[in-house]
Amino acid sequence: MINMVFLGPPGAGKGTQSEQIIKDFGIVQVSTGDILRKAVKDGSELGKLAKQYMDEGKLVPDDVIIGIVKDRLKEKDCQNGFILDGFPRTIPQAEALDKMLKDDLNISLTHVISLEVDDGKIIERLTGRRTCPQCGRGYHISFDPPEKQEICDECNTQLVQRDDDKEETIKKRLNVYHEQTEQLKDYYRKQSILTTVDGEKTPDEVYKNIKDILS
Repeated sequence: MINMVFLGPPGAGKGTQSEQIIKDFGIVQVSTGDILRKAVKDGSELGKLAKQYMDEGKLVPDDVIIGIVKDRLKEKDCQNGFILDGFPRTIPQAEALDKMLKDDLNISLTHVISLEVDDGKIIERLTGRRTCPQCGRGYHISFDPPEKQEICDECNTQLVQRDDDKEETIKKRLNVYHEQTEQLKDYYRKQSILTTVDGEKTPDEVYKNIKDILS
């Protein structure tokens, strides 16, 4: 069984690699953002509680998120294993997650993989992304450019850069990652379940390394 946490800065390629892992190993990706939104939409007790905090512009407390994660991991499709994406982000969250897995689900994490990518490379990757507001197709000005500069090949619409992909926003997100989430590497290293992977190689090379670790 694979119960894993994926670490790495925004833009490190966790989404791309998760898709491949899910396909090859038959496990599910549990994104805290997605399950939080679903709990709110479904109106579960924890969802209602989370909504109160969100409506007031406050962060949802760790114990509420842990409860929502626990409910999700109890579902049938998680029995073969899971990838936790976007959680934990801090040491207290990691400690609470370990306790919940052990006490409530009688399982533990088997792997923590950290994709290592230099900040400069992350900024280059993310600031180069462009999206067509009309048909939704994505491009990259360096790696996957449109035929006409800044114009969508499919529908001839002017491409846009999302606010999330602007340099100032990316630098803020990277700072948060380095200040909070990077500390998790030491936490999991002490448990002997952390492996670091060079995320600057090609996606296929990165996946080969990940597959070797999980196999």
